[in-house]
Parts: sequence; C-alpha cells; structure tokens
Amino acid sequence: MARASMSKPRRESGDETAVRERILQAAFAAFMKNGYATTSTLEIATGARVSKRELYALVGNKQQMLIACISERAKRLNAPANLPVLRDRGTLAQVLASFGTKLVREVSDPTVIAVFRLAISEVIQAPEVARVLNSIGRGTSRAALRKIMARAQASGLLTGRPAELAKQFSGLLWGDLMVSLLLGVAERPNPREVARRARDAASALLQLHPLPADGPSTNPGIGKVSSASRAGQSPSSRQYGSGSLK
Repeated sequence: MARASMSKPRRESGDETAVRERILQAAFAAFMKNGYATTSTLEIATGARVSKRELYALVGNKQQMLIACISERAKRLNAPANLPVLRDRGTLAQVLASFGTKLVREVSDPTVIAVFRLAISEVIQAPEVARVLNSIGRGTSRAALRKIMARAQASGLLTGRPAELAKQFSGLLWGDLMVSLLLGVAERPNPREVARRARDAASALLQLHPLPADGPSTNPGIGKVSSASRAGQSPSSRQYGSGSLK
C-alpha cells in the first residue's frame, strides 16, 4: 500500500510537468500568431486542452507564461559551470570563442528572432514583452559574459570594467548581424560562419586590450582577425561594436 501511495504523487508530478509544458507551448504559439496583447488566457487554455483554472494553477497569468517561455530558452545562455581556469590569453580566447559560438547559434535561431520581432511589434500595446526579454533573455547572456570577463580580470589577462569588456565583445561578435536578421535581409549563419565570427571577436577584443610585456603569456596567433571577417564588419563594430543589440 505504501509503495502504491508513493508512486501516485510521482505520476501526478510527471503529469503536471507535461501539462505545464503543453500550456507553455500553446502560449508561445498563440503569442507568435496573434501577438501578446490580443492573446487571451482562454485561447491559450483551449490550445493546451486545459481549463483556465488549471492554467492559472500550473503556470499563472499571461505575463508569467511569457516569463516562463523566455526563461526556459535563456537557461542555455548561462556561463558554463565548469569554466576553466583562465591561466593565459590563449585559454581566454578559447573560452570567449566557445561562448560566442553558443550565443550566436542560440540567438540566431528563427524562434528566438521571432520573439525579438514580437517584442518590437508589441512595444506600444504590451511593453512588458520587451522588458521581460531584456531582463531575462539578454540579461542572462550579459551576466555570463561579465562573469567570464571578471575571471579574466582577476587573472590579470584583461584590464577594464567587466561590464564594458562584455559590451565590447558583444559588439565585435554581432556587428550588424542581429539587425539584419530582424529585418530578414540576412540568412542565419551556418555553424562554420558562427565559429569563425566568435573566434575573430575574441581575437579582436584581445587586440583592443593588449597586455604589458611582462603580463601572462599569450599563445601565438591570438589577436589575428581573418580578412574575411574584417570585410564583413563596419569600422565602428571592429573598434567598439557599441551598436549591437546583444
């Protein structure tokens, strides 16, 4: 009897997780189709095949659904838990290139681009969409970059404020790619292009912040940006990249 009574709560918990996922999928689909402001909780409940009472119990109101949808995706943009010890600039370049590759790959996903377009289109009627996207979605990637830069600064590999260093790297990484994707005038870069973009952004950042001659060692070749990448960047993005959306 005890074994049976223990298994029932587990099944109920598993069922609730599945239903919650269904609600979030229905909410996201409705937001994309009709816009956030005009989507009703009744429409979401109908799409998820649940009652409104169950919808509120498992997820909450419409804004909480939006937060949950964005938060799930934003988890992928956290700094790696097993961040290596940054002993030299070569390791730092590799860490930045790896994170930059993940960032561009995730954010350039058509689904994510659709969320940014939704936030822009709803900026008057539902400004909370942009606020949530900025604080949770963009905030997660910014915090991850600041963490990497703070580690690099503590190791004597970079000088400057971590927040400013993170902003510079983001600008170098994105250039005008995000704007072009939002406007639909550029294709999503393929994996090879993404990796090259991230490597070049890491190299460019290290070029902008050289170390004194007696600083920690730098691997040969770090700081060399490919001519192909330079050709695709504006002078302002090569220097500071302050116009990036990320």
